[in-house]
Amino acid sequence: MEKKHRIYTMAFSGVYPHYITKVEKKGRSKEDVDTVIRWLTGYDQAAIDAHIAHKTNFEDFFDQAPLLNPKVSKITGVICGHRIEEIEDPLMKKVRYLDKLIDELARGKAMEKVLRE
Repeated sequence: MEKKHRIYTMAFSGVYPHYITKVEKKGRSKEDVDTVIRWLTGYDQAAIDAHIAHKTNFEDFFDQAPLLNPKVSKITGVICGHRIEEIEDPLMKKVRYLDKLIDELARGKAMEKVLRE
């Protein structure tokens, strides 16, 4: 059996503060991070907060997401040394989508562009 990638078993709540810190250093906000997460996953804010409180791991966080945004195919490029379009593992692809969106926020990209509008 193939060993699960470490990120899958990590608590979403453990990484979430790092997302916020990363974007706040560049003048963005927790609200911006939450907007991106809601857009990507279809969760409402109460559901995100519940996952954080329950220390849900990344695998369950994405498996339980109501609806992956249909525009995710527009999220392209390289993140963490991997071209998103070439990632075959569906869960890893979702994790990297989120990484890429957070990265774009931190780089100061306009929210409309981050949300592929």
